[in-house]
Formats: sequence, structure tokens, C-alpha cells
Amino acid sequence: MSKQAKFPPGWDEERVRRVLEHYESQSEEQAVAEDEAGLDSAVETVMNIPKELVPEVRRLIARHKKTS
Repeated sequence: MSKQAKFPPGWDEERVRRVLEHYESQSEEQAVAEDEAGLDSAVETVMNIPKELVPEVRRLIARHKKTS
């Protein structure tokens, strides 16, 4: 039995294929540079939080997005 793929809004199979191609064709150096560039955001941060707090953090982020 074939299972139909579910994509987030705005995504389709072609977009997924392009993203996979991008990441699969990167060298390790390119991947590291891309990761490090993502850490230099002036409006977002990366942090470690305990797993049990993840649902609450997601709720806070969703609430923040609704009010922004």
C-alpha cells in the first residue's frame, strides 16, 4: 500500500528534492560554514534546554509569533 507524503504548507515533492540535493552535495566545510552563519543572527539565538521543557518553549514561541 502506497502512503501519500504530507508536506508543510508551501512545500511539495520538488522543493524537498531540491533541499536534499543542496545538502547532499555540500562539502563538510560548506556545511560547517552554513551552520556557523546561522549562529550569527541578531534576532535569534541557539541554546540547550532540558527536553521536558521543549513543549512549553514551543508554546511560548507560538504565542510570541501570534502577537508579533
